[in-house]
Amino acid sequence: MKNDLINQHVLVNSYRIAAGTHGSGEPVVMLHGTPSSSLIWRNVAPHLLQDGFRIHLFDLLGFGLSERPQASDVDTSMSGQVAVLEAMLEHWRLDRFHLVAHDIGGGIAQRFGVFNPGRLKSLTMIDVVSFDSYPSRRTRQQMEQGLDALIKAPDAAHRAHFRDWLLSAVHHKQRFKDGPLQTYLDYISGPIGQASLFQHQVRHYDPVHTLEVAERLHELGQIPVQLIWGADDAWQVPDWAHKLQVAIPGAKLTILDDCGHFAPEDQPDKISELIRQSINAGSV
Repeated sequence: MKNDLINQHVLVNSYRIAAGTHGSGEPVVMLHGTPSSSLIWRNVAPHLLQDGFRIHLFDLLGFGLSERPQASDVDTSMSGQVAVLEAMLEHWRLDRFHLVAHDIGGGIAQRFGVFNPGRLKSLTMIDVVSFDSYPSRRTRQQMEQGLDALIKAPDAAHRAHFRDWLLSAVHHKQRFKDGPLQTYLDYISGPIGQASLFQHQVRHYDPVHTLEVAERLHELGQIPVQLIWGADDAWQVPDWAHKLQVAIPGAKLTILDDCGHFAPEDQPDKISELIRQSINAGSV
């Protein structure tokens, strides 16, 4: 499946970032999570474009169609990705904007919002990591095997494991199988994708990045904050959504039925409408 949202490539600190800009109007920046890419927004972005917003998105460094640095000391953690986001904002010449984030994109968003007060018009977080909500027990057990062993696992075994893992992130499994599943798998498999998954994604599943700002989340209450969660999210269970809502004064929470962790895959229409409401609230 081709990611038609990507229409530009930008150099950030000598690394190529795959990105996209579409439409006109109020600027909306969209951050994906792991093991994912901007492909996850393909059914949400068209709704926002129809509503007259300008969409900006990119694949995080080491993810999707962006460059996968060979050097192991390149910081592709959530903290490191904040710098990539800031560079993309400079490239796009965006000062104030609406931010929509999923999964670890939410960790990036929390750090950006706390350290850059006044730049966000609104913040929508969808099934995001927070506090010490990650890695999951299943992922932690896998990490205990050692990243080198995981990198060197046979391709067939790797793909079978992560096929099941990805399917556990959605409610509508057959639709996901018939649609983007193979593309998701291709991004994190093969001689480059498999090593990159563990070097640039799994290696950084460390709650230090969100715990560092946990005591300051109340500062995000100065802007409209919306939390959207899948009722069937097995990766970030809804209990974390309620804890996050308590931490951010005035945050609105919507729990979606028939929806897993990859909520933009399961309920793109409902999510698009909720994002539109949040943007409008922040545009007054």
